[in-house]
Amino acid sequence: MKKIASALTLVAALVSAAAIVSCSTSSSDSDVIKIGVFEPLTGANGAGGADEVDGIKLANKLFPKVLGKTVQLVVVDNKSDKVEAANAATVLVQKEKVKAVIGSWGSSLSMSGGPIFAEAKVPAVAVSATNPNVTKGNEYYFRVCFLDPFQGTVNAAYAFNTLKAKKVAIIREVSNDYSVGLAKFFVDGFVKLSGDPASIVATSDYNTGDQDFSAQLTNIKQFNPDVIFAPGNYTESALIIKQARALGMTAQFLGGDTWDFNAFLEIGGAAVEGATFSTFFANDVPINKTSETFLKAFREEYKKEPAAVAALGYDAYMVIMDAITRANSADSQKIRDALTQTKNFEGSAGSITINAERNADKDAVFKTVKGGKFVFLTTVKP
Repeated sequence: MKKIASALTLVAALVSAAAIVSCSTSSSDSDVIKIGVFEPLTGANGAGGADEVDGIKLANKLFPKVLGKTVQLVVVDNKSDKVEAANAATVLVQKEKVKAVIGSWGSSLSMSGGPIFAEAKVPAVAVSATNPNVTKGNEYYFRVCFLDPFQGTVNAAYAFNTLKAKKVAIIREVSNDYSVGLAKFFVDGFVKLSGDPASIVATSDYNTGDQDFSAQLTNIKQFNPDVIFAPGNYTESALIIKQARALGMTAQFLGGDTWDFNAFLEIGGAAVEGATFSTFFANDVPINKTSETFLKAFREEYKKEPAAVAALGYDAYMVIMDAITRANSADSQKIRDALTQTKNFEGSAGSITINAERNADKDAVFKTVKGGKFVFLTTVKP
C-alpha cells in the first residue's frame, strides 16, 4: 500500500502543478537546452511572478541560443502556495528534466522548491527572493538580488538618519517569511542606531490575504510613530496605507522591494503618495549600458515600464547563459559550478558577483511615490 500511495502522490504532484508553457519552437532534444521558470502566475503573488517572467522572456527573445543550441523556457505556475511550489519544482526536475531553474518570486516559495532542486542537483537562481534561508545550506540555490539583512539595515538607517525618526511602529505579514525576516533586521538595525529598544513603539501582525487592518492601525495610532515600517506584499501593504490615511494617520510609511509594482500604485491610489521603499532598480536612472539596452527593449516589447524584478528576471537568465558559456556545457552540475565563479557580471540591475554563500553583492535603490509614479531617491551600497 505504501508503494501505491507514493506513486499516487507523485502523480498528484505532477498533475496539480500548473500547465506547462513552452516558450520556444519545438526542436529535437539534442538541439534544446531546457531552463525552468518557477514562478507564481496566479494567487496572491501572481503580479510579482508575471513581472519576473516578463524580464526572463525578454532575455530569452534577445538571446535565444547558447552553445549553438536553442534555449527553451519551461514555465510552471507555483500558484503562490508552498505545497504547489513543491509540486511545480517536482515537475521541472522529474518530468521536464530542466538543466537549471529561474525563480521564484517570494522567499517562502523558493524555500519550498529548494530541497527538490538540491536533491536533483539542478541549480536554481532566485530573482528577487531576499530571505537568507533561500540559499543557506543549499549548495544549488543562488540569487541575483541583495539579502534582507542588508535591506533591513539600510531601511533602518534611512529611517534614523534621513527621516530623523525617533519612534517606529512595525506591521508584519506574519505568514510571510520575507516580511517577518525583513522586519527583524530592520528592528535590530534601528535599535542599534537609536540605542533605545523602546524606540520600537508597537508591532502588529496580519496574515496574507487580510483586507481589514483597522485593529492593527488603531493600536499603532495611539503611539503616534514617526515612521511605520510595513514590509509585505503589494496588495496588503497598499490597503494598510490607504486605511491608515483614512484614520487620519500621517506617519511616513517605509517598506521593501515588494512594493515596487504598478499594482501597489493602482490599489493604493492617492493614499500611497510619499510612500518610500528599498528596491533593486530604477527606471529613471540607468546604471550601465546593459540597463539602457534592457529598458529600451522592454519598453518596445511590452509598451510599459518594467518593474524592478523584471530587470532581475532578465539578469537571472543572462547569468545562467554566462555560466553555460563559461562551462562550455549544459550539464547541470557544470552550470552550478560555473555559477559559483560569477564575478563582476554586468547585469541590467547592476554588477553581479556571486559570493561564497551563493548570494549576490548588490546595491539597494530607494524610491518614493510622487505624482502617482515611482521616483528614484538614492542608491545605497553594501
